Amino acid sequence: MAQPPPDVSEDECLPEYRHLFCPDLLRDKVAFVTGGGSGIGFRIAEIFMRHGCHTVIASRSLPRVSMAARKLAAATGQRCLPLSLDVRAPPAITAAVDQALKEFGKIDILINCAAGNFLCPASTLSFNAFKTVMDIDTLGTFNTSRVLYEKFFRDHGGVIVNITATLGSRGQVLQVHAGSAKAAVDAMTRHLAVEWGPQNIRVNSLAPGLISGTEGFWRLGEQSLERRLQDQAFYCCVSVLRRSRTNRIYRAISRFPQEVSGSLKGRVIPCT
Repeated sequence: MAQPPPDVSEDECLPEYRHLFCPDLLRDKVAFVTGGGSGIGFRIAEIFMRHGCHTVIASRSLPRVSMAARKLAAATGQRCLPLSLDVRAPPAITAAVDQALKEFGKIDILINCAAGNFLCPASTLSFNAFKTVMDIDTLGTFNTSRVLYEKFFRDHGGVIVNITATLGSRGQVLQVHAGSAKAAVDAMTRHLAVEWGPQNIRVNSLAPGLISGTEGFWRLGEQSLERRLQDQAFYCCVSVLRRSRTNRIYRAISRFPQEVSGSLKGRVIPCT
């Protein structure tokens, strides 16, 4: 069985970093990042921490997220609390949020980045497989947002950024499960922005395309995708298989928590 390349199996912090904004942009803020042990979530946590933010990174694998937290803290000098949770289980989320609040006293930002995906034709996709992706992506996003709302955001305000995908708004083969889940999250973003906006809670989505060098890209079959992209007919069907430039994503994500972005609510921002 093929193994992920080294840069995917273990995420590393950037050897060099040029600040996109002022270094203390997120000074003393606290961000709770689901799926923060690897991939996009790991890098978002790093960028936030390099701008003065403390983070809580949560994932099902405690060893993995603990290793990630050590790397992040060493590279940035900021505090990073690793926690184990399954976003499909509200009691586990509640316990994790309680622990985070005990450690930091507040949570300013929630990044919903936990997700599951794989390539599969709709005609052979099992009912359970479809449900699993919906449960992790859609239900998990609601569960975590709902718990944070009840535990802290309702009385103190906050920022929620849901990491979705461009495939949620465009048809794509082999991705009916993930596309449906992400589209539902984007709809959730708009509804929560309307309901929770009056309580000073900003909710937005960031929708990247495929990102090379991440575990998600590997799991989707990087080599297979590259071969298929050489087929013009397949390329026409799969219009969103361009690799996103990661710097665009992190530049965008860094802007959401800023006070100057206060008017940005209920938006789905494509990042391709």
